Amino acid sequence: MLWILRKSYQTGIFTWIIGLLIWEAAASVSNPDFLPGPYRTLQGALELSQDGSLFRYIGISFLRVLTGWVLGSAIAIPLGIIMGRFKSFRAVTEPFLNFIRFIPPLAFITLFMLWFGIGEKSKIMLILYSTLFIVLLNTMSGALAVEEDKVRSARSMGASEWQILLHVIVPDTVPYMFTGIRLAMGSSFMAIIGAEMVAANSGVGFMIWNSRLYFKTDWIFVGLLSLGIMGFAADRALGLLGGLTLRRYGIAGKGRTVQARGK
Repeated sequence: MLWILRKSYQTGIFTWIIGLLIWEAAASVSNPDFLPGPYRTLQGALELSQDGSLFRYIGISFLRVLTGWVLGSAIAIPLGIIMGRFKSFRAVTEPFLNFIRFIPPLAFITLFMLWFGIGEKSKIMLILYSTLFIVLLNTMSGALAVEEDKVRSARSMGASEWQILLHVIVPDTVPYMFTGIRLAMGSSFMAIIGAEMVAANSGVGFMIWNSRLYFKTDWIFVGLLSLGIMGFAADRALGLLGGLTLRRYGIAGKGRTVQARGK
């Protein structure tokens, strides 16, 4: 029995049970139309699943997030390395970067709809924008944190600039890259929900926004839980991929050192 309790505590199951009990207790003393409990939320999920709309909306939202996030990361990583290694390029681009990165993605929804239409392009571009600066800044920080002694040592042994980039800069920057892309995933989910609420007829954001017309708060909670599950699963998958990649470069287990140096 003690072993089961310890395992539940270590794996987080105990936390989820406590959370569900608190939620149920709060719902029991509240109006169910304003705060549905876990059972009523489950009923709402089953109701939305009958025609497959729930799974369709989850798939559409996740595909949008994944596409924009991958594109944004693919652009940001090489740019971050270049900005971190070339002072002249950083001096030209950093002022603009530090200006535009403070403009939230949701502020661009109307403009992106005008520029890219009301279809998938505007939503993907919004996610790309929300991903770009987070990954870029983390990658640039990693490139800047590379010790110059390593670069000089590699250069003194006859390594070319391309070899230095592949075998010195990139391995030391990989932990920062993964920190950036994991943070950007959360930002991407926030961006897509805003976009789907404003201009979409599908997706989890549309489902949450449309639920207000029918005063279906249980559907809203289904949407919120769906987002949490999608984000949790994506973060765990990234964590596993990051562990394998860090181990590939021989720097697994150095997350604490990297974090301290990044500060």
